[in-house]
Amino acid sequence: MLDLHEDDIFTKVSRYNLIRDGRMIYIDVHQTIQGNLAASHVAVPNLVNIVAKPEHQGVGENEQEAVEDCLKKIKGLKVEDLFPSINASNIKS
Repeated sequence: MLDLHEDDIFTKVSRYNLIRDGRMIYIDVHQTIQGNLAASHVAVPNLVNIVAKPEHQGVGENEQEAVEDCLKKIKGLKVEDLFPSINASNIKS
């Protein structure tokens, strides 16, 4: 066990890029090393400093499952629908 604060969450991250409507969305897959997340792997769409709503995040027992779950949840959605409190003018092309 790592020497972390009691409630810390420590993850290893893999990054994917999704280009939708000419805009870049990152999908970071967090593999739990220590602490508690929704699953052992969580795929989180983000714009670096803006994280997607929880209902658009994928979960799985491995990286592939988490990515597939995430992509299924965001299929057909516009970029601005994924994130809280943003509109198209806030998203850089």
